[in-house]
Amino acid sequence: MNSNSIVVQQGSKRPDQLILLFHGVGATPDYMVPLGHRLAGEFRQATVVSIAARFPSDMSWGHQWFSVQDVTEDNRPERVAAAMPEFLAEVHAWQKNEDATAATTILVGFSQGAIMALEAACTFPALAGQVVAIAGRFARLPAKTAPQTALHLLHGEQDVVIPYRYTVEAEHHLLGIGSDVTVDLLPSIGHEIDAEIMNRIVERLKGPAPKSLWE
Repeated sequence: MNSNSIVVQQGSKRPDQLILLFHGVGATPDYMVPLGHRLAGEFRQATVVSIAARFPSDMSWGHQWFSVQDVTEDNRPERVAAAMPEFLAEVHAWQKNEDATAATTILVGFSQGAIMALEAACTFPALAGQVVAIAGRFARLPAKTAPQTALHLLHGEQDVVIPYRYTVEAEHHLLGIGSDVTVDLLPSIGHEIDAEIMNRIVERLKGPAPKSLWE
């Protein structure tokens, strides 16, 4: 496990939820800590960890899963795939450490963290019960998605880094292939995690259990 990650709340062994937070490119796990505290306050028996991306950023002082220098629609999927083993290793290490199941694991990603979480959940069906993707997108829309994973997509309509149209396109595609997906578009929010975003995340995670987890 990455020693730079931050444990926001330590739950009991085999916690009710294992909530793993993934920051954006060029950031650090500190960025996700405010959201982590909010989730810890709502889910008192959960283990909540803000994960440090595996590699040093090549554009700033923070961390990254993959480089965004000269990134294109064609080479993004390759970069995501190259980083995926390290991402999966981090998730699996925390699941083993906490004796947590896939069904009780929740991946919460922002920006590049959301890209990685979405790709991981749709490529590896037994990885997590739910994914929360904030201001993210798919590197490439999946031909099919993982039936065990519920996807919650949240996006600010003022986002100029990753336009919200990617979330709209993803919603249409995912619903068309029968995915368990919710979408929240926030008209006045940019590329950020504010109080309204946090409120919506709590609502989604406290809502009815994802249908796929009961099948």
